[in-house]
Amino acid sequence: MAKQRLLILNSGGLTSAYMTRRLLTEYADEYEMVVVFANTGQENNETLDFVRDCDVNFGFNTVWIEAVVHAGRVATSHKVVNYETAKRSGEPFEQVVVKYGIPNHSYPHCTRELKENPIHSYARSIGWAKGEYLTAIGIRADEPRRVKRSISKQTGQIRIYPLVDMFPTDKLDVLDFWEQQSFRLQLKDYQGNCKVCFKKSDKKLQQIYRDNWHHFDIFAYLENQYGHVGGNSIKGQPSDEPRKFYRGYRSVRDLIASFDLSQPLPPVDDEETNEGCASSCEPFMSDEESPVWGAEAMAQESE
Repeated sequence: MAKQRLLILNSGGLTSAYMTRRLLTEYADEYEMVVVFANTGQENNETLDFVRDCDVNFGFNTVWIEAVVHAGRVATSHKVVNYETAKRSGEPFEQVVVKYGIPNHSYPHCTRELKENPIHSYARSIGWAKGEYLTAIGIRADEPRRVKRSISKQTGQIRIYPLVDMFPTDKLDVLDFWEQQSFRLQLKDYQGNCKVCFKKSDKKLQQIYRDNWHHFDIFAYLENQYGHVGGNSIKGQPSDEPRKFYRGYRSVRDLIASFDLSQPLPPVDDEETNEGCASSCEPFMSDEESPVWGAEAMAQESE
């Protein structure tokens, strides 16, 4: 009898790597498993180092992929890369912005185009059709609000949560595991994976700016070059103003100007650590309608 196929999403964070380790070592007899990491070009170098180290030390055999953006109504596909060839200067992210415009809270297409569509593309390339395999997502038992039990209306993805249902795990379990290992992710909680993601709190972004203000260079460049790509809407009304990355219709320049650098920042609390893009930006977690994605996906699959 054929094994159930299981696609494991390794985001490059501690939690998803812990999940991957448990699945590969404890469930190999039950599932045919493939581990995928989608590099956006906006990951910290430490994230890429960590994914490589997991492959070297644990034998994850991770498939590294990046988005390939096409002109016209053709869905974003993928290319397979590796640690050495993975882009580190925002190239895949810029390709998406060139076609779809600046992503922000009103236009959250970055995860869709940089992770979801490339992952679907890779799964199709190995003969895995949507609805015929499960997708393991690294949401912990202490994050119940993030668990979505239904099949994704947007992607058809059959989501499972091993850290909730197969081996219930909280944040302390994950940290305890990594304390016992010879290597770990060399990032602080507030840094997350994507350097200056618009989902992060202002406090986190200010701390990142204090650590290395050059992390904001690519977003400032993208706003200047592509602010008018894709149209814009502000508070539900069409606008001729360029798109901006951050909450409250703020540009990179606006955000940085709001930082008070004269005083030390208080530590980030647990609630902030668990927000939005704190540790990772998991794909297939949204059921919002996405007409552009749907039209493009159908166009590609009908070819």
